[in-house]
Amino acid sequence: MAGKAKGSVWEISVDDVAAAGLPADEAAAFHTALHRVAAAADSSSERAEAAVWEAVAAARVLRPEHPHALHQLVYYSVYARWDLASRGPPPYWFPSPTLCKQTNLGKLMEIYGPKLLGSLYQDPITSFSLFQRFSAQHPEMYWPIVVKEISVQFQQAPNSILDTSDKQKDGGTWFEGAMLNIAECCLLPAQFQNKTDDSVAIVWRDEGFDNSPINYVSLRELRNQWIVEDHSLCMISRLVANALDTMFTKGDAIAIDMPMTCTAVIIYLAIILAGYVVVSIADSFAAKEIGSRLKVSKAKGIFTQDYIIRGGRKFPLYSRVVAGTSCKAIVIPALGKDVRVQLRNDDLSWKDFLSRTAGLKRPYSYASVYQPVEHVTNILFSSGTTGDPKAIPWTQLSPIRSAADSWAHTDSKPGDIFCWPTNLGWVVGPTMVYSCLLNGATLALYHGSPLGRGFGKFIQDAGVTMLGTVPSLVKTWKSSNCMEGLDWTRIRLFGSTGEASDVDDDLWLSSRAFYKPIIECCGGTELASSYIMGSLLQPQAFGAFSTPTMSTDLVIFDERGTPFPNDQPCVGEMGLFPIYLGATDRLLNADHKKVYFDGMPTYRGIKLRRHGDIIQRTVGGYYIVHGRADDTMNLGGIKTSSVEIERVCNNADENVLETAAVSIKSSTGGPEQLVVLAALKNRSVEFDTNMLRIKFQKVIQNNLNPLFKVSFVKVVPEFPRTASNKLMRRVLREQLKKELSTSSKL
Repeated sequence: MAGKAKGSVWEISVDDVAAAGLPADEAAAFHTALHRVAAAADSSSERAEAAVWEAVAAARVLRPEHPHALHQLVYYSVYARWDLASRGPPPYWFPSPTLCKQTNLGKLMEIYGPKLLGSLYQDPITSFSLFQRFSAQHPEMYWPIVVKEISVQFQQAPNSILDTSDKQKDGGTWFEGAMLNIAECCLLPAQFQNKTDDSVAIVWRDEGFDNSPINYVSLRELRNQWIVEDHSLCMISRLVANALDTMFTKGDAIAIDMPMTCTAVIIYLAIILAGYVVVSIADSFAAKEIGSRLKVSKAKGIFTQDYIIRGGRKFPLYSRVVAGTSCKAIVIPALGKDVRVQLRNDDLSWKDFLSRTAGLKRPYSYASVYQPVEHVTNILFSSGTTGDPKAIPWTQLSPIRSAADSWAHTDSKPGDIFCWPTNLGWVVGPTMVYSCLLNGATLALYHGSPLGRGFGKFIQDAGVTMLGTVPSLVKTWKSSNCMEGLDWTRIRLFGSTGEASDVDDDLWLSSRAFYKPIIECCGGTELASSYIMGSLLQPQAFGAFSTPTMSTDLVIFDERGTPFPNDQPCVGEMGLFPIYLGATDRLLNADHKKVYFDGMPTYRGIKLRRHGDIIQRTVGGYYIVHGRADDTMNLGGIKTSSVEIERVCNNADENVLETAAVSIKSSTGGPEQLVVLAALKNRSVEFDTNMLRIKFQKVIQNNLNPLFKVSFVKVVPEFPRTASNKLMRRVLREQLKKELSTSSKL
């Protein structure tokens, strides 16, 4: 965005402000305020630019309603002389020495920091990295402290926290002997969290009812019964559990394939409450994909909807389930009380399913089924970016890890209203359920598409304080301008996951709430968490992660398997230390050791666990994800990543929506050739691909390496993606090879 920046904040003129979109009568006042605040900042230190930006953001000189061009002008001008290579990513958010002690982790550090770190402990900000390293080196001391902070109630206390004596268990044995029901933990009040029966558990709104009041469900209503007046449905978690017992045998796997609605959350919790296993299936899958997942998981039944209502359109769902499996289906109506499809003979409507409890004396009472902590409660599937999806079993440890990381890194707590548009078929779905309900926060659900203004108005009207996103969603909001005029200022932090973030898109997002922090999250379904994230106890930089997660230890190593020193900037594949609470120790359809350990280097006598990401540790200690290990390319003898190239190409031309970079080889051999594919904002406009190639070439040479050469560019309408919206570069690579096999370009 160099074209939108001046050489420094002092070079910004009143005319520049007006050209950025501020009315003439406001431009002079803004210019005066900007320079006054910048002049008051400490500009004598090495962090002069950061001090100026911190002062500008804190003074709220820039407001959400200001044009994005003005935000760009100020931010990029402030950091115009910031050298990324020698200083790392520039920070945009800074922790408060006072407010940091009010965060979950800050409070805990103030209590336990002096006890665990002794005289080395100073305060939550100064001592954060030291405390994180301590948690990774002594997880058996960290986890019993944190588990007490979330709503986990053991029916039988563990005999030990961590046992590493069994060498066949790479990740150790956690909470051996403990018995609990993790769904019950979500549904019960917890006095220490001020989580009472009257606490709001879920808020939601249906698409198309943008001007209707927000619907609220208390914890008592979630546990016992609550009424959806618009739909005249009585939804009861204990009633659902009783109805399940009339159809299934304890331990059966039961699938959920439907949007993440209040009903879906009730069903999810009821299945686990009653001692069954949830099979999570994303509602975007085709019939074949649904069938394959049900077969692998050996599911005995499936909950689904007749249709999906999204973006004002109706999409068949039950018909896809029928085409994919003969498994017994329970069908929920997307609208109204009655399903609007013809059901198979053995399938049941939601109303008929609940009516199976009619003969019970106490249909609203249910005794939770307590299981060992290592008992499987949920089967999820990987996104399939590297091939066939893996069937990943979650034990009761997995929700503990999910909730604890949310507690520590996103500061989820009572009073928060947390929304992250997702699905129970993806790891973020169950993570959201547990992160909210085990931490006493409120789960916010929008029953519809998150792409349009209706979703944004729900965020405003529900008073959402924590909003999770994926970068492509943010890009859509920004480019469509659909959120213009909405008030998101009650948001205190954002979350982002799923793909690499774009700095300018994040600038737009953060500015919607007076530059609140965006906590980047990168992990995996098999980890039940992220391995790197942001933290409210550290300065945050756009598109970057600031720390390994609490109790996580990782190593970055080169192509020979040699680890880089922990304090050295570097780029390489990341390996995890295997002692990791919540991570899988088995797969249902693959060899766990082969997938995660074979071929990995040993560090300090410990075999590292594979995750497959290429990451960069920058100057300043931030982390940037460069994609999967199989997305790396060798250009002229220099290794680089697709994500690194895409980051600079995305900003090469204002008409570019997004890019995908892949390398291909000629069928006769030779060096890899760089191909950049581009999706445009306006698909109807004819575009000179050679001119675009020249622009891509220029930004790559100026920002990455002058030796990298763009062989050619192709404009495409859209990119192939997994159902979780991850870019499938391997598919693009194969498509290009076939398409260009007879072309002189290859």
